[in-house]
Amino acid sequence: MLIDIPGGSPYGIATGPDGGLWFTLVHEGRVGRVIPGEAPVLHQLTPADGGPTVITPGPDGAMWFTEFQGGRVGRITASGEVTSYEVSAPYGITAGPDGAMWFTQLQADRVGRVGPDGAITGFQVPPEGGMPSAITVGPDDALWFTVNQGNAIGRVTLSGEVTIHPLPTEGAAPVGITSGPDGALWFVEIGAGQIGRIDTSGKITEFPLPDRSSRPHAIISGPDDALWFTEWAANRVGRITTGGAIEEHPLPAPPAPSGPPKPAEPHGLTVGPDGAIWVALEAGALARIG
Repeated sequence: MLIDIPGGSPYGIATGPDGGLWFTLVHEGRVGRVIPGEAPVLHQLTPADGGPTVITPGPDGAMWFTEFQGGRVGRITASGEVTSYEVSAPYGITAGPDGAMWFTQLQADRVGRVGPDGAITGFQVPPEGGMPSAITVGPDDALWFTVNQGNAIGRVTLSGEVTIHPLPTEGAAPVGITSGPDGALWFVEIGAGQIGRIDTSGKITEFPLPDRSSRPHAIISGPDDALWFTEWAANRVGRITTGGAIEEHPLPAPPAPSGPPKPAEPHGLTVGPDGAIWVALEAGALARIG
């Protein structure tokens, strides 16, 4: 099933507490919401050139998102009211166990925090130029994040203590990360075409994909005790069990106004309100798997 987003480029996607699918339109400066079977509702951000990327539910009933190009962390209510916080180059974002929103700063080598009172704090992350990317809460109530150019997985406690775990594969360039059903953190290596697993002691296991050039981008824990991930360069969604068994599903390409269909360009994905996997396709649609 495809939900067409006319004139839009979906990038991030998340299910909100209101039962809607919320998504970012990275090139149009918009945040959208859709209930499957209904027409999408689009909210224009001001200014429109912020490049909204990752979106996630907050602890306050609102959705929170990053504007990487515009240097803002945003909050949007169900009615479309937006509040913005200026920070440098935010990318990944997640709700922390402390009631705050935690985010990465891709070009500032920092992990930041927006408290419930709006106060912004942050912590420096080595190495210089490491580009901290996606972020998630671990089973140990710390924040775990990928260090894309630093080729590592990072961990920061609520008090700001940072630990860096280098990856064994050179040039792995990790991006997406999520807490798995097995008490470990799972991540994707866009540069190496692998799925990685790190437990809370720092032990790393890597699983090569059948197509090492597929450029896996985002990863989530599915409703079936497996991990689901996007393969940006291969127009596929993959599934990996905690034991390492991999299967892949091709994605439909959104129809083009003229000529052959465009590549789907899958980025973010989420477990939808219907329990299915939904994927944001930058080519202009949301896709349901299954």
